[in-house]
Amino acid sequence: MTLLSDPRWSDALTRLPDYLGSHVRVSLTAIALGLAISFPLALMVRRQPVLRDIALGVASVVQTVPGLALLALFYPLLLALAGLSLQWFGISFSAFGFLPSVLALALYSMLPVLRNTITGLQGIDPAIIEAAEGVGMTPRQSLMMVELPLALPVIMAGIRTAAVWVIGTATLSTPIGQTSLGNYIFAGLQTQNWVFVLFGCAAAAALALAVDQLLALIENGVRLRSRTRIALGCLGLVALVLATLIPSMARAKANYVVGAKTFTEQYILSSLIAQRLQAAGFSTSTREGLGSNVIFDALASGEIDVYVDYSGTLWANQLRRAGIKPRKELLDDLTTVLKDKYGISLLGDLGFENAYALVMPRKRADELGIRTIADLAPRASGLSIAGDYEFFSRPEWAAIRQAYSLSFREQRQMQPDFMYAAVASGEVDVIAGYTSDGLIAKYDLVVLDDPKSAIPPYDAVVLISPKRANDTKLRDALQPLLGKIDIATMREANLRAAGRNSDSSPDAVARWLWEQISKR
Repeated sequence: MTLLSDPRWSDALTRLPDYLGSHVRVSLTAIALGLAISFPLALMVRRQPVLRDIALGVASVVQTVPGLALLALFYPLLLALAGLSLQWFGISFSAFGFLPSVLALALYSMLPVLRNTITGLQGIDPAIIEAAEGVGMTPRQSLMMVELPLALPVIMAGIRTAAVWVIGTATLSTPIGQTSLGNYIFAGLQTQNWVFVLFGCAAAAALALAVDQLLALIENGVRLRSRTRIALGCLGLVALVLATLIPSMARAKANYVVGAKTFTEQYILSSLIAQRLQAAGFSTSTREGLGSNVIFDALASGEIDVYVDYSGTLWANQLRRAGIKPRKELLDDLTTVLKDKYGISLLGDLGFENAYALVMPRKRADELGIRTIADLAPRASGLSIAGDYEFFSRPEWAAIRQAYSLSFREQRQMQPDFMYAAVASGEVDVIAGYTSDGLIAKYDLVVLDDPKSAIPPYDAVVLISPKRANDTKLRDALQPLLGKIDIATMREANLRAAGRNSDSSPDAVARWLWEQISKR
């Protein structure tokens, strides 16, 4: 089988117009906004040392904030502003995806443009400026006709640097709902689809190089007064902008949006839901790789229409409820509270539970005589534990520690799939795994019992947005999934997705999962 005949490559190519177009749109918008702010600001403060130092200092501080953190910070900020705007003026706006990404990336682009514009203008020989004044030029004429042309190479170097930074950082906008080339990378890491990871990295690098060269062409055209070069550079950028119309048109036709969180099972289930909706005649698109709070807020606001969540996550994190109730009572309460407070409909559960659980290698657990978390507690001080990026800040971890007085020697955070390999190889002793994960069987791990019931039930449930609450056709399309996926089948599906072949894509595994459901 050749590389291009591998379905994973064809799948990656199929998604390219959507991902690339969205990436170009958000990147170029952010660059344009950053340039519109930083260039005039540089002109205003270039001869005022105090203001200049303040502007450069603030821009430098922004650069010290990690790109993912900066993007994530804008989402709750805009969400709060949208709520206030709706309350005060009766007008709201979307805090999901495009807007927070553009604002964060625009801030990220400011430092190189601001610094290079000031440096370029300050580097001009004062004698040249005096000569311009001597021939009767006004300060404005001197700036436009003498200073800026001379400083252009340095300024353009800053713009090109900003463009490369923004295009690279835009791959991190996926978790806040902005489709980008980062979708390849996040999905590939979670599903161990290295074709996607490689494709996403290569596409982002190629885009950054292409934009850099087009800007260099415009720079050379201005410097050499070549209209041909300027026109070619501008046409190239226009062509990239026009490419953004492709995903925009596709999304306009896709009237149902399916969401997914950041781990393998969610990619499988979102593919399964999308396939069932398409089979029922719906046009769909997906928003994958979203954080837990982001996806819930997006559903409540109608940015996405349907996704699968877990009862324990909703109970402890979204609703901030303490205490653990029996499974049926918890689901009944969730159904009522979600409907009353958010307008969200809980359609039903899929039939399996994906709970957090403490997991160890079976051989190691047998050697230490550990069967439960209570058995683990006396030995924890000499052991290390790893969890996903959010586990140690979740209420569930606090409840487990309190119930069993757990205190580990070391806590580490890891990508979920790497976490399983780490515990199997002895890099860590215990992990906070997921009970439905097929990697538990693959690496011969054991789930420790929770005799004190510190961990709540985690039934996988289908949630529907308020705007689709009365959509009977949607409900009918998803009804065949309810109660039909047992834990063994979901583990097998997750294990298949962890494979290294063409049948391990979420779409292929979702088709296999539907085949199993159809037999029941």
